[in-house]
Amino acid sequence: MVGLLVLPLLAGLVPLLAAPGTAQAASGCSGRLAKTVGFSTGELRVYKSRAHACAVTVAKKPGKRRTMSVALQARGGRAVSDKGSYTKMAGPVTVNALNRCVRATGAIGRKSVSTGWILC
Repeated sequence: MVGLLVLPLLAGLVPLLAAPGTAQAASGCSGRLAKTVGFSTGELRVYKSRAHACAVTVAKKPGKRRTMSVALQARGGRAVSDKGSYTKMAGPVTVNALNRCVRATGAIGRKSVSTGWILC
């Protein structure tokens, strides 16, 4: 009986968890879009919130499975990366970046891009 009452409540929460129009829904990253670097097969997007930076690599033409990667490093810290065979996006990867510069790299196939140190 309790299960029958809980199920409709949970179903009502699902639309709230995936609210359209937010950065998190579009990329998996929270915060504001701070930098976008385009290249021939896609783009690298870096997001910044108060204490964190987040990055994703997004394909221009999603659908075909191919090697994609994204890496993000805060100055003085280790790089965090995601590499695999994806159809649309690699990442998100997040680092603590309170008062720290970050650098990001992204690749799709043999094409890649890097930001250098940003958000300083």
